[in-house]
Amino acid sequence: MIQGALLFSADIRGQMLAQVLSWLPEEACGLLAGKEGRATLVLPVENAEHSPVRFRMDPEQQLRAFLEIEERGLDLVGIYHSHPTGPTGPSATDLTEAAYPDVCQVIWSKRGEEWVARAYLLEAGEGREIQLVVESETDRPAGG
Repeated sequence: MIQGALLFSADIRGQMLAQVLSWLPEEACGLLAGKEGRATLVLPVENAEHSPVRFRMDPEQQLRAFLEIEERGLDLVGIYHSHPTGPTGPSATDLTEAAYPDVCQVIWSKRGEEWVARAYLLEAGEGREIQLVVESETDRPAGG
């Protein structure tokens, strides 16, 4: 369970952002795997809705991603998706359909011309923002 922050490297951030941009104008989505609140693996999943305002992960790709997480001995630490047309935080649909209250939800949205990621824990129809920390290579522990 993530306590108050989700950590990842600039490379992980870049991988998510590249997918977000490649799926425009549709919402992008995927899973983040790692340990103890640190994402070390990005697993993009196709948005089966092909919609600019909602996402539903392709079931087969999502299952393959979960199996890869298990095979690597990692945990699901995040679910990410984009809001190409807003809002900057969780939508009403995000709050209603959230199924993993202990897993961070990373939402990408545009602030002006820049894409920004924010992280939330979604539970009981509410979203609580948590800190998102992009670590530099020198911040990361050895082997992490």
